Amino acid sequence: MTSRTKPSRLHQEPEAVTWAREKAGLTKRALADRIGISEQLMGEIESGWRSATPANLVKIAEALNCPIVVLERKRYVDAVAGSAEGAAE
Repeated sequence: MTSRTKPSRLHQEPEAVTWAREKAGLTKRALADRIGISEQLMGEIESGWRSATPANLVKIAEALNCPIVVLERKRYVDAVAGSAEGAAE
């Protein structure tokens, strides 16, 4: 039996997707129906077990009337953080 692991890179911030869905007053099933995916996949996107495709992330943002940037995974670049710290000194 193969063990299941979470993807190393997600396109979405799972907690942000859940927050936006709940704020919009939708269930996972209702949101999944609106964007054309299964309720199971919606749950996996919210839990971080599956990464939303870029196309599905756009659909989720549109269905929730939410800017996509709110749902996207934040990417921190060490080089940028390092140069910002150096500039502050």
